[in-house]
Amino acid sequence: MTPPVTPLPYMDTKPHGHADFYFAINATFRFILKRFGLEALRRYWQDMGAKYHQPVGERWRQGGLSAVAEHWRAFFAAEPGAEVEVIEDADEVSLEVRTCPMIKHLREHQREIVPCLCQHCYYVSEAMAAPAGLTVRISGGNGACTQRFLRQTSNEPGQQLADIKEAA
Repeated sequence: MTPPVTPLPYMDTKPHGHADFYFAINATFRFILKRFGLEALRRYWQDMGAKYHQPVGERWRQGGLSAVAEHWRAFFAAEPGAEVEVIEDADEVSLEVRTCPMIKHLREHQREIVPCLCQHCYYVSEAMAAPAGLTVRISGGNGACTQRFLRQTSNEPGQQLADIKEAA
């Protein structure tokens, strides 16, 4: 049986992920943060984007912003509880995250959320975007944010981490 063609790099064919995986992600981030510190956690996120998600970065390099939009539409369609609008135009792709599925699930189950959790979206996505000549800017957080994917050549100022709210 040939796996279906999908904009996601996973071989998994189920229509939705399982939200309990968010517990493992949050716990992993907490462990790295407590054991090795914030800079090590950021390097972990960057490595995740550059290495694990390397096939995504390559698709984005080949397909440009339309491949970015296609990826995020498929990604959030598979994330339980996500409420996200993907807006594509000639110069950028914006994600309007109205409900972050991870934060929603962690809150529903009364889990303590790693405060810097929302920064992972920046570090992972920035590393994914770099091979395609793209960058990301994020504002908001703590359950709702805007993520903008645009060309590195834009005159957009660099990401200010203060623009990404801590999760609680």
